[in-house]
Amino acid sequence: ISGKFCAVKGCHNSYRKLKMFLDQECYEHKPTIRAECKCPRPFKLHKMPSDDEGKRQWLAALNLKCPPRNIHVCSFHFVDRQPSTENPYPELWLGYDRPLRKKRRRRTCPDEAVLRPHENLAYQTEIEQQILLTLMKLKLNLLIEDLAIRFRISVSKVSRIISFWIDTMAAVLKDLIPWLPKETIRATTPEAYKQHYPNVTCILDCSESEVQRPGNLDSRSESYSHYYACNTIKYLVAIAPCGLVMFISAAYGGRCSDKFITCDSGILEYLHPGDEVMVDRGFLIRDLLFERQVNMIIPHFANKTQLTEEKVTCSRRIANVRIHVERAIRRLKVYKVLSQTLPITLMAKIDQILHICAALVNLRGDLICEADN
Repeated sequence: ISGKFCAVKGCHNSYRKLKMFLDQECYEHKPTIRAECKCPRPFKLHKMPSDDEGKRQWLAALNLKCPPRNIHVCSFHFVDRQPSTENPYPELWLGYDRPLRKKRRRRTCPDEAVLRPHENLAYQTEIEQQILLTLMKLKLNLLIEDLAIRFRISVSKVSRIISFWIDTMAAVLKDLIPWLPKETIRATTPEAYKQHYPNVTCILDCSESEVQRPGNLDSRSESYSHYYACNTIKYLVAIAPCGLVMFISAAYGGRCSDKFITCDSGILEYLHPGDEVMVDRGFLIRDLLFERQVNMIIPHFANKTQLTEEKVTCSRRIANVRIHVERAIRRLKVYKVLSQTLPITLMAKIDQILHICAALVNLRGDLICEADN
């Protein structure tokens, strides 16, 4: 019996250590020793189950090269502090960085995008808690291990909840990013635009978010941004003069140019003859807009000759109203999943994440009214 010890890598809990603790005098129930008082024990050693399936799951979780003959695991490595019906296998602090590769379950898309709990989960977590967990990941960009501890569930279940609700929320919230008709845009145009640019349809700008460095060399080169000197994703944002996000593109590698993203994202399909688009100096898309008879408002370039006073005044007027698209992007970056380094595990969901964040931004108050107040 004295040879009992926890089989997890790096864990030093053993029966001998527990016995030494129990032989000491209890501080609250002096002179009674801890083995005789009612105080809880710091840990217990649980033996590996005898059935074949249980043995296989335990050995797969422990990931031991040379497992001992008698395997015991202390209570620190179980979600419920002991093997339970919902969490019968050790899952916490197992002494290795890479999680085990598990076969992904095939998930069938629901017929209607309705908010409902994940049916494949074996445990019953309330729908509000699942949505809260997903929003905390988007807003605070907390580690999955941190969320698992906060909600008292395993890391794998946190990943499954986030994956499911990102897909579901993106399908439900897509209607909150509408392309407004001309009449609505004219009716909601603020005074800042009416004086000099009353016919502006939208303001375009690109933004970038840093991503974790990919291991694949091709992905690393495609996502490298020379402007930020790191790996990034790049996406196009179009806002109405009133500050509403009307369009957000899919994510592209940081190496892509603004012109390529504008041409490939599909935003040109929303523009009609007679529209006016306001852009920054980096958007060299005049030829693309000319084919669709769309006027482009862009600040003047300072070449070898100095700009005239009239051009300087015009550029300042454009900058004064174009600043609102920067404020709209800043609202997007409030969600730290876009302002901090994006983990490589979320790259497959980045398009849905962008649409969710843009939809949540549109639920806030008017952008320009806040500036006026």
